[in-house]
Amino acid sequence: MNRFLTCLLLTTIACTVARAQTGETYAEKLGFPKGKKVIILHVDDAGMSYESNAGMINALDKGIANSTSVMMPCGWVPQFFDYLKKKPDTDAGIHLALTSEWDNYRWGPLVGCKTAPGLCDSQGALWHSVAQVVEHASADEVEAEIRAQLARYRAFGMEPTHLDSHMGTLFDPKFIMRYAKVGMDEHIPILFPGGHATLIFKANNVPATMQQLAHQVGQQLWAAGLPVFDDLDGTSYGWNLPAGTPVTDANLQQYKTKKYIELLNSAKPGLTYIIMHCTASTPTFDQISTSGQSRKGDMLAMMDPALKAFIEKEGIIVTNWKELLERRKKAK
Repeated sequence: MNRFLTCLLLTTIACTVARAQTGETYAEKLGFPKGKKVIILHVDDAGMSYESNAGMINALDKGIANSTSVMMPCGWVPQFFDYLKKKPDTDAGIHLALTSEWDNYRWGPLVGCKTAPGLCDSQGALWHSVAQVVEHASADEVEAEIRAQLARYRAFGMEPTHLDSHMGTLFDPKFIMRYAKVGMDEHIPILFPGGHATLIFKANNVPATMQQLAHQVGQQLWAAGLPVFDDLDGTSYGWNLPAGTPVTDANLQQYKTKKYIELLNSAKPGLTYIIMHCTASTPTFDQISTSGQSRKGDMLAMMDPALKAFIEKEGIIVTNWKELLERRKKAK
């Protein structure tokens, strides 16, 4: 691991300097027009529940969302793959889950607690929070679980379009190099904001040292032949209706659509990954999480013709992981 990190630091210095001189975004390096906003509209948490699968399907089949990823330790994974086998062109990756955040609905690591005790809490489930994973789990245990989740995906006879990280656990410095390593070893693109990262740095108040590491990781991924994002945003999870506003489908859709338009207006040119959690909420889902209405709002916004019309009017380019990997193969 030390050798890998040393290699990372040494090989990225020249690329970092060159890129700083040109100011070129990763979108431009991938062949998209200079100055354009290029986006993926991505739905997290497929496979977590029946409602999560239904919301994802609505957002992709009836809306403008165009990417999703599945949580391999969760109970509704087989239904997700039933959908995927019927629609194999779906942009679908792995939402690498190293936490189990809810109180009444839990899941454990695929490698098992005997193999990776540092991943497990007293209930035999993955830890509730990112901080607990960082405190208790080793990098070796995390890499083993990443590979186990990839193996289970492949056991369904399919290949993921990408890897990303549930709750951002793998963006922690303790684990980021293993996340990158698996992506490079398997030549599977990973979600990582290695460019200007304006939205994500601002939303998370990322310190300068971590910003520098992020740029270095981005350069290493690019050098390994993988596409890299300029930025990402996951703030939609916290967009809740203003107090006193009646919780109706119409109000949820109007509010969330407005927020997505504001987000797209604030995004800088480059390749931006926009994360959402689309769920067809039910009373059962409400027993899992209090986020059902916000997630339903995400789903309804993706199905709103007004949002699609805005994206088209502004000339925002919507891409997907498959296109990015093909473009990366052709890029210098």
